[in-house]
Amino acid sequence: MLLKDGVINETQLQTALKRQRELGGRIGTHFIELGYVNEKTLVNYLSKQYEVPGVALSEFPLDKEVLNMIPPEFAQKFNVIPLKREGKYLTVAMINPKDVFAIDAIRFRTGLDIKPVVACEKSIKKILEEHYKTKALEDEVMEEMGLEDVIEVVEEEEEERFSDLVAQVDSGPVVKYVNYLLRNAVKERASDVHIEPYEKEVRVRFRIDGLLHEHKPPPLKLFRAVVSRLKVMAKLKIQEKRLPQDGRFEARIDGRRVDFRISTVPTLYGEKVALRILDRSQASFDLRDLGFEEESLNHFLKALKNPFGIILVTGPTGSGKTTTLYAALNEINDPGINITTAEDPVEYSLMGINQLQVNESIGLTFASALRAYLRQDPDVIMVGEIRDKTTTEIAIRAALTGHLVLSTVHTNSAAATITRLINMGVEPFLIASTIIVVVSQRLVRKICTSCKTPLKISDDDLVKYGFDPQVFKGKEIFHGIGCDKCKNTGYSGRIGLFEVLPITKRIRNMILDRATDDEIEAAAVEEGMITLREAGIRKILRGETDIFEVAKETTLR
Repeated sequence: MLLKDGVINETQLQTALKRQRELGGRIGTHFIELGYVNEKTLVNYLSKQYEVPGVALSEFPLDKEVLNMIPPEFAQKFNVIPLKREGKYLTVAMINPKDVFAIDAIRFRTGLDIKPVVACEKSIKKILEEHYKTKALEDEVMEEMGLEDVIEVVEEEEEERFSDLVAQVDSGPVVKYVNYLLRNAVKERASDVHIEPYEKEVRVRFRIDGLLHEHKPPPLKLFRAVVSRLKVMAKLKIQEKRLPQDGRFEARIDGRRVDFRISTVPTLYGEKVALRILDRSQASFDLRDLGFEEESLNHFLKALKNPFGIILVTGPTGSGKTTTLYAALNEINDPGINITTAEDPVEYSLMGINQLQVNESIGLTFASALRAYLRQDPDVIMVGEIRDKTTTEIAIRAALTGHLVLSTVHTNSAAATITRLINMGVEPFLIASTIIVVVSQRLVRKICTSCKTPLKISDDDLVKYGFDPQVFKGKEIFHGIGCDKCKNTGYSGRIGLFEVLPITKRIRNMILDRATDDEIEAAAVEEGMITLREAGIRKILRGETDIFEVAKETTLR
């Protein structure tokens, strides 16, 4: 029917059929996932095929009371979603509304007459996953654990309660719930998970592409057991609830290894947990995949070929500096080179590279790690961050004695890094003679390819966002309107904007003359440096991101 009406073509049909043979499922699901049709269109055709009404579940307001009229195991067995009750009638969304066995079973279970409507498989599966699986798990946990008031603690009963808690955190239901939470976070490409207790509820949020999204939380009564389970996994002290703790653990999820960093802090209503997810399969350590413009990448690759000197990467927290440094090390990693790193913390394990975890509580700082490494015959040293004059001076000494040093600094632009180092008390002649290149970076969200559409915007609005309308005159720019695939955000994934400042002879002389960062930047632009804003504009014109993301992450200077 879709082919006959020209909604899809023969090539698209064959692609979807091939995918269906490999992955299973209904053909309509593959049409949606490949972006050939949207949910509404597919439901309209399913409605014609089955001769029953259709419903686009992504647009239908769900009622929890109605959803709970059918038990989770029942809904999952028949792939059905109850939508609304009107008197003695219950409207039920089905993948196959002609399944008389399922209709009879639901009628017998609920005692109501059933009105079947058709919905697409993808939407039904999503609701089964989000509502019924979580509810079934919560019901099982509550039933098996029989917890009463695990948050409230009476002091004289603390020892007994603690021993009870130890038994609870290893029980099947709690383990199952935590595994479910971690698997969902990895599946949704979350970078962080926040578990936050409040007086009458628990909030769970996933950070996806830089923004926080709410996720279905555990019941308040399970909160303490869930937190304790995570602490046990990270080998933290579960009886210590008054002090912050940090740890890490590794899990194998859907066949791949994922590292988790955990941080707990005490709050008014219990311990808040933050989990950083380090999924190597989602991280690219190839400089060519990070978003460098060609000219900028060439400057950076040229700097990496130097046998000695300092390479600095700068940007705010969470802008991807560590990933850039890992990609740089990966580029030069070779059996003939001794590469050592001092990090806080070590985020990913890299084969062939000696990595050290900084621990300031025992005196193992960046500075002391650097001093130790200089006695280890290194060729390349990576320092997680240059925070003070001492670390900077040791890094400079390492560069002057024939080592290549890579590190990060917190500044707003590449040129501002120079003045920041001078403000730390480092002599300009040392900076000029050792630094090879400074890279400033930001992360912007990429437009979702499934809902990408041309953006109509006036010249006045472009000016308001800090753009020259002439740059976009006669050119099509895009944005995402939001769809199921991107959780209606219009974005999916992130890409870097890079500003690469090579320290040329002219820039070196300006550093010696203590030029301002504005003067250094103006000279670098004259020499061909692509600024963060210019890199963003190029990505807008290529349809990779939109003007709102670039305006948010870059400033017009």
